[in-house]
Amino acid sequence: MQHTISVLTEDHPGVLSRLAGLVARRGYNVSSLSVGKTDCKGFSRFTLVVEGDDEAVGQIVKQLEKLVETVEVKKLSNSPFVERWMTLVKVKAPLEIRPLVLQTAEVFRSRVVDVGEEALVFESTGDRGKVQAFLEAVRPFGVLEVASSGAVAMGRGGFAESHPDHGHKVPEYITTHGRK
Repeated sequence: MQHTISVLTEDHPGVLSRLAGLVARRGYNVSSLSVGKTDCKGFSRFTLVVEGDDEAVGQIVKQLEKLVETVEVKKLSNSPFVERWMTLVKVKAPLEIRPLVLQTAEVFRSRVVDVGEEALVFESTGDRGKVQAFLEAVRPFGVLEVASSGAVAMGRGGFAESHPDHGHKVPEYITTHGRK
């Protein structure tokens, strides 16, 4: 079973290596890893997708919580969450079939980000299923190249979880250290 884990960390050199090494030492392959800055200066959020049973992934979460730079770990797959993938796909599109390629992309709300004489580059964004379906739909035309961001995810902010600051809860660690 696939599990999506969100890890908020302090920005320090080597955090990525320690995080990936920890998962690898447990014998699990990371099927997706994305990282980016947050709205709080000095912090980054990692999104990991790993395959494994609940017990093993629970152990990974406990180990991630022990990393010095870790501020917060959430196993997102335990509750409702939003996940998006962004993929760039270069597709053969000579002029005689280009309208058909464009029509296919439109069905998936994929947009053209580059036009060439013989190929188009599309941006496809959505959940994993939508992105995979788009790839399958354009495969008959000839997929020349694919690059993907991997998963970016966060827990849903339902009405019951709303806060006065519009659902954005700053982890206690950040506020107690004067970083907001």
